[in-house]
Amino acid sequence: MHIGQTIGMSVVERAEGRSVLTWDAQPEYGFPTASGQVIHGGMVTTILDSAMGGATWSVLTDDEVFLTADLRVEFYRATRPGQLTAKGLVIKRTSRLVFASAELFDAEERLLASSRCTQTVLPATGGAARPDPSKRGFDARG
Repeated sequence: MHIGQTIGMSVVERAEGRSVLTWDAQPEYGFPTASGQVIHGGMVTTILDSAMGGATWSVLTDDEVFLTADLRVEFYRATRPGQLTAKGLVIKRTSRLVFASAELFDAEERLLASSRCTQTVLPATGGAARPDPSKRGFDARG
């Protein structure tokens, strides 16, 4: 089962080089602070990573897969429980790499965090082969 299905992420948009996901972040995915509940940074990273992954899938052929080689996240403000939107974008595609970015917004469209990654493109056969599509569940690929 894909992490998106596990936590309840939804794909809002899929296009060439672009992916938009939403997630209703529940308080259970965070921790209490003096200023209120804050969503765990790992969960913030998960939705950003998923948005970039969805954008990356959209620029690959059926003969390609990818693995994340590098992932960076910057947190600008605390992420609170509620509706979140992650917008992923492919910045550049080469024959062996995909560079992507994502931004996370709350329901008031405030920028909460951003991320960049480098994806290594691999052949879809062998050890990195794509899973059987009928067994995937949540699919951020597009």
